[in-house]
Amino acid sequence: MFEGINKVGDFEWEVPIGYVPDMRVPGRFFLSQALAETLEEGAVHQLANVATLPGIVKYSLAMPDIHWGYGFPIGGVAAFDRATGVVSPGGVGFDINCGVRLITTPLTEADLAGKKRELIEALFSVVPTGVGAKSTLRVSNSELTDVMVTGARWAVERGLGTQRDLVRCEEEGAMPGADPEAVSAKARQRGVPQLGTLGSGNHFLEIQVAREIVDPEAARVFGITEGQICFMVHCGSRGLGHQVATDHLRVLEKALRKYQIQLPDRQLACAPIDSPEGRAYYGGMACAANYAWANRQVIMHEARKAFMQVFDIDYDEMRLIYDVAHNVAKFERHDVNGVSMEVCVHRKGATRAFGPGAPGIPREYAAVGQPVLIPGSMGTSSYLLHGTEAAMQKTWGSTCHGAGRVLSRSKAKRTVHGKELREQLAKEGILVRAHHDSVLAEEAPEAYKPSHEVVRVVHEAGLSGTVARLEPLGVIKG
Repeated sequence: MFEGINKVGDFEWEVPIGYVPDMRVPGRFFLSQALAETLEEGAVHQLANVATLPGIVKYSLAMPDIHWGYGFPIGGVAAFDRATGVVSPGGVGFDINCGVRLITTPLTEADLAGKKRELIEALFSVVPTGVGAKSTLRVSNSELTDVMVTGARWAVERGLGTQRDLVRCEEEGAMPGADPEAVSAKARQRGVPQLGTLGSGNHFLEIQVAREIVDPEAARVFGITEGQICFMVHCGSRGLGHQVATDHLRVLEKALRKYQIQLPDRQLACAPIDSPEGRAYYGGMACAANYAWANRQVIMHEARKAFMQVFDIDYDEMRLIYDVAHNVAKFERHDVNGVSMEVCVHRKGATRAFGPGAPGIPREYAAVGQPVLIPGSMGTSSYLLHGTEAAMQKTWGSTCHGAGRVLSRSKAKRTVHGKELREQLAKEGILVRAHHDSVLAEEAPEAYKPSHEVVRVVHEAGLSGTVARLEPLGVIKG
């Protein structure tokens, strides 16, 4: 571990005030000794830099998938006082509301025998993938406004899902505060043709089997059983979200002088939460987040139809367990030194993990807490967990969002051959479909930290409890 960092728990480390100049609060991150060699000094500096932002409350935090990002480290979490704090696109990311949803089916692994390739091809044919992928769904500019305000509900009201789906989405699939006026014409132009598309990079649609049930009671509540076939959707707000972030970063960089905000890194560009610039960014970000929920809803609907095409099952038998956001800032009430306080929580490559009885989670899940989804990386396991009271106290009800990269995409492409990886995964019983093998090289399992170790850290640290381990059987890559 780097000099000046103090161990304060079995999996908890503190970056003290003074690690970089002008820190207002300490930094805290969660990591095991086994993952220590993956820690980048640059990511620690970013964690400390976040602690210099005005109005930050208690700590600058990072989860065990911590790695270098834009402004905030990926895996970063920070809460800001509503009255004195700021909102920062660097604390959300460019892929606003990149997120994951997990859906169960009535099928078992035996049902897939001889039909897995057919299913993969059916899914690949109905879910557009890759850079610049365009949807067959035609959305007008006025309809796009409705999408940005109502999110997943827009899709459900058009027959692309059920009311039950909405209950099982974070924020019921739509954040309040969306302001379509804060979304540029260019962002709209990018968003119109992409609703219902997977995109590129680490996005995927994956067929999985629930290989191991760790917490039988929570599994019963969530409705998942050992040997059950599930599928997971991982994607975000596509070009619209990226453009919203790009547009508002330019504005917020200019606003720094206006509000006399001194920063160690201009990638942390921000503005007071209730300033015109801060409100505009938040309104645009909420629009992009709602677009992402609608996007995942449409993809799930098309995937359900593909399953029905290949197997004799009903639409309603494929049930959404939950949908979680990874890159978002939201107003939440939390306990701060014994006082209930409204804060703006930024989660950048981090997942909400509200504990039992917390507001905002489905009533049927109240006894065990919010479902948490931590995806693997093509050849590695994904996990279903539940939120905890400890997370509410330590991390603003947050946990990690995935394994976290250890190789850049360019380095992964230099060290991994996509064709060989696809063939190796096939030998392991994992069918992979992508437009180009180079896409697979970028997202090779060795480009990421081991998902089982990252999940072990959040489980042992009490930030979320493991419910089930899911193994990949087939993957569609963006």
